[in-house]
Amino acid sequence: MPQITVDYSAELADTFDRPAFALALHPLVAEAVNTRIAACKTRFRRAEETVVADGPDGDALVHVDISLLPGRTPETKARLTRSVLELLTGHLRTATGPTLHLSVEARDLDPSYHKG
Repeated sequence: MPQITVDYSAELADTFDRPAFALALHPLVAEAVNTRIAACKTRFRRAEETVVADGPDGDALVHVDISLLPGRTPETKARLTRSVLELLTGHLRTATGPTLHLSVEARDLDPSYHKG
């Protein structure tokens, strides 16, 4: 815990520095939710096809989902998601690339969550 999943459009594969983003993300999350950096786990999922609204081809998206053990306030989660969104923009190099749609969500893990 935290379990972090980052879905990103295939168009961003060469412009999204994923390892650097994860290495910067983990201390940010750990501090925000009072956990150890070693507890943070991030996986990236490349989406080969994405469609955004009725926009033209070439729009790209990144969505970061942060799953936490219950107990964080809505305010803590909101501060965290704003910080992650700001961090995310610094790790995407798309000055002439696709229109970006970025989002971040922090949610509680289900009570059934267990780790081994």
